[in-house]
Amino acid sequence: MKFVIDNLALIAIAVISGGMLLWTSFPRGGGAGGVSAAEAVRLMNREKGVLIDVCEASEHAAGHCVGSRNIPLGELEKRVAELPKNKQLPVLLMCQSGARAGRAAATLRKLGYERALAVNGGLRAWREAGLPVEKA
Repeated sequence: MKFVIDNLALIAIAVISGGMLLWTSFPRGGGAGGVSAAEAVRLMNREKGVLIDVCEASEHAAGHCVGSRNIPLGELEKRVAELPKNKQLPVLLMCQSGARAGRAAATLRKLGYERALAVNGGLRAWREAGLPVEKA
């Protein structure tokens, strides 16, 4: 007990740093089912994955992933006809940071798209990975 009292600050630092390490292991920007930008490219190339940008039209025009289709999150359920008919194909969802893409992936999974996946980190992670971006 004396050891704990004498080294309380060190123990607190150890617990906090351990918690921070654990926190970084939790996926962001899509939660369960999110993929990295590199994995998204692999799915597009090898499994005919479709990349959907759920940003607003003005954000999409300012810069988006090459080859992505723009269907804003608020219009997603109305524009389901624009999504692949084959619900087994990977549908990769992209936004600026990954937050809206995560919500879009959850929405599409409810609509039967089992492989609806958010790109973790969104367009920012895509750019950091050195992948192509274009402007409309």
